[in-house]
Amino acid sequence: MAISLSDVSYRYPDGTLAVDSVDLEIAAGERVAIVGQNGAGKTTAVKMMNGLLRPTSGEVRVDGESTAKRTTAQVSRDVGYVFQNPDDQIFGSDVQGELEFVAKRSGWDEGTRDERVRRAAVLAGLGNVMELNPNDLPFAVKKFVAIGAILVGRCRYLILDEPTAGLDGRGRRLLTRMIDLLQQEGIGIITITHDMRFVADRFERVVAMAHRQVIANGDVHDVFADRAVMHEARLRRPEAALLSQDLGLDPRALSIDEIAALIP
Repeated sequence: MAISLSDVSYRYPDGTLAVDSVDLEIAAGERVAIVGQNGAGKTTAVKMMNGLLRPTSGEVRVDGESTAKRTTAQVSRDVGYVFQNPDDQIFGSDVQGELEFVAKRSGWDEGTRDERVRRAAVLAGLGNVMELNPNDLPFAVKKFVAIGAILVGRCRYLILDEPTAGLDGRGRRLLTRMIDLLQQEGIGIITITHDMRFVADRFERVVAMAHRQVIANGDVHDVFADRAVMHEARLRRPEAALLSQDLGLDPRALSIDEIAALIP
């Protein structure tokens, strides 16, 4: 059970090459962060994972089945995509209706629909706003409405585009709790983000992209400790990693707790 990209490239209609011969596999239940500067190919790569884009060459498979044989709607039922800006995704007049849209379109019975909407509302922390218009909610809450609407479909993989953007401490804690619960259910979590602290704290594996290709793929500690990779991807290492380096300790340390454990 995995999403796999095999020698995948994508060229936009204007001729711009956005992804160049990428091989990548993300297993069910895994947490993977895809990082890199704008233009590295991150967004194009993940949009091919859920069928929003089709590769110019190569093949994308979801749990062994080629996306070329399925419609975008069919692929997106397995691989949910939450956009960076919730306004690009939300259209319901109230949160309840927004979450019920997928359920009603899928033709589920009332019991299944109610159970899935209730689960998504709990995971996304929306219990107190179900009757409100999403457009009247703060940006951070709207982000969770967009996430909740995708979770109703019970996708097996969830792509989060810059999920921490616009979130305060409470929002980050809610996001962390939600990711933990989803992983316990065996759902794969994929994020594209510039928030290196979030990656260091919450993700086990990092895929670094630059020049439209994957330049590193491995344990978060190893990737963030590789100065050449971080330089090529034009990324800044987390503050804790820089502190550990300045103290002459293991450059793989990514948190204050890890640094403390290294001090005699």
